[in-house]
Amino acid sequence: MSELHKFIFDGLPVRGQLVRLTDAWQEVLRRRAANTQTGAWPPPVAEMLGEMTAATVLMQSNIKFDGALIMQIFGDGPVKLAVAEVHPDLRLRATASVMQAVAPGMRLSEMVNRQGQGRCAITLDPRQRHEGQQPYQGVVPLVDEGGAPLQSLAGVLEHYMRQSEQLDTTLVLAADEQVAAGLLIQRLPVQGQDNLSQSSVARDDDGAPVEDDYQRISLLARSLKREELLGLDADTILHRLFWQEPLLRFAPQVGDAGPRFACSCSRERVASMLQGLGQPEAQSILDERGEIEVGCDFCGQQERFDAVDVARLFTPAAQQSPQPGSVQ
Repeated sequence: MSELHKFIFDGLPVRGQLVRLTDAWQEVLRRRAANTQTGAWPPPVAEMLGEMTAATVLMQSNIKFDGALIMQIFGDGPVKLAVAEVHPDLRLRATASVMQAVAPGMRLSEMVNRQGQGRCAITLDPRQRHEGQQPYQGVVPLVDEGGAPLQSLAGVLEHYMRQSEQLDTTLVLAADEQVAAGLLIQRLPVQGQDNLSQSSVARDDDGAPVEDDYQRISLLARSLKREELLGLDADTILHRLFWQEPLLRFAPQVGDAGPRFACSCSRERVASMLQGLGQPEAQSILDERGEIEVGCDFCGQQERFDAVDVARLFTPAAQQSPQPGSVQ
């Protein structure tokens, strides 16, 4: 069962989270493999998307925001777009569009950043928007401060957090066909409340930094190997890494309170999209294909609209005749 663990280091300005997506991640992969039009993702793409999904769960659960957190990776390589979306109650979904062949062992820069055009976008989409309100979005290139391509998603997101949120963050991510997992360690401000620009490094009377707890804990976190993150349970991982640290753990989030696959697509939303296209455009698709078929990239659900269905979309409700089986 997929699970999320939150913890703090007692008396230290450091917090952490560990996520292990099992059934939720396997459902994402199963639905993609069952899509006869696309088939399963190549292993490097699936690994990248799994890491994105784990990271998005960690980032969503780390903020107080009533809306979806959406992570997008896009650029000029064979992977046109990869998306992971997580809601406040940890419902998640993910997908990727692959336009060209992806060879085994391809790295992030080869898949989406061949000519330096790759970007990572983090969007906060409020569930209920005020009039004129737009989603918040932060975008960073897939390069470091010196312009060198970043080769790992963890490196991209650490760079994003330093640039956009002014928070030192350590991420360890891994994914395979069974598990997508991630460990996040984050520095907290020593002074001030909710002030991300405050210095988070304690200093002595002469202004020199004292022992940096975050750096020590970060080094411990980075010692975690890929096979350990994927193969060990949360209790074992946290004990191996932090057995000498003052670790305080909260109750794990599992089941209906934990990460789980869910898609927000529906026939009603597809119908609204078709209405947005307009009747002439919808009719042209009908004339060409005989019906309109729309598939969800996230869950694979197919919705079909024939000529009668489309006619009803553009007929005022007062003029529509009852559908068979309806009760008046």
